[in-house]
Amino acid sequence: MEVGNQSVVVGFVLLGLSDQPKLEKTFFVFILLMYLVILLGNGVLILVTILDSRLHMPMYFFLGNLSFLDICYTTSSIPLVLDGFLTPRKTISFSGCAMQMFLSFAMGATECVLLGMMAFDRYVAICNPLRYPVVMSKAVYVPMAISSWVAGGANSLVQISLAVQLPFCGDNVINHFTCEILAVLKLACADISINVISMGVANVIFLGVPVLFISVSYVFIIATILRIPSAEGRKKAFSTCSAHLTVVVIFYGTILFMYAKPKSKDPLGADKQDLSDKLISLFYGVLTPMLNPIIYSLRNKHVKVAVKTLVSQKCFA
Repeated sequence: MEVGNQSVVVGFVLLGLSDQPKLEKTFFVFILLMYLVILLGNGVLILVTILDSRLHMPMYFFLGNLSFLDICYTTSSIPLVLDGFLTPRKTISFSGCAMQMFLSFAMGATECVLLGMMAFDRYVAICNPLRYPVVMSKAVYVPMAISSWVAGGANSLVQISLAVQLPFCGDNVINHFTCEILAVLKLACADISINVISMGVANVIFLGVPVLFISVSYVFIIATILRIPSAEGRKKAFSTCSAHLTVVVIFYGTILFMYAKPKSKDPLGADKQDLSDKLISLFYGVLTPMLNPIIYSLRNKHVKVAVKTLVSQKCFA
């Protein structure tokens, strides 16, 4: 098919580290090891939150959802990245690219909402402990988790539907490891202002609103903790939300670092900056999901005990 003098794109070439072949094998090993840690760590967390009756609480139900989400998020992209490190020409079909964009975008938006809901759970637990069993009953926290998945999926469906309707012709090389939506939109041979506006609105809803909600929640949480008379009581109260707060700081801190850092004005440094941006994006995609189970295992004594119990049972079974 022809559009003017240009052929319609039916697939894409993922540039990855094609211009840095010596780095590909090294990064393959690093990313593979990190991916295995993600699968193992989050898989264990999912198991303990299901099998250990002491963890059948809203906080750990959300944690199980977060672990499952991290597995889905990395699985939507990391196998493609690993294959790209070993394949001379990294290609992906148009439909495969659309599916990969949908999954990664949906998981990212869902995690933003889920972290906000986890903050609300900690707010109720610390600021209104007597009402916690009523406010955070199963009839409440299960629909909360489901709505986070539905919201993330709906947002992704809107963004990807707008993207796939664009005409892509001519250049089909994506300067990235995966079908990152911003990199794909740059290849469209049409006006993408609607896409940019839509993504801007989505960022406000799925990034700005949860950050504001989490910040306000922790203002009340910290104020309540500081009013606790005993040091032991304050330490115990803070320990119940320290893991979540650490995950939030890493998650949003990495996003802020990725998108708020100044761009180089030196044209000669453009290639190095592109490489830097791609590597930061790649490690962001695996670092946070890898750290989440480690943080919750180290900073939450109930999870730590449940993990030790599960491991000991498997070892001596």
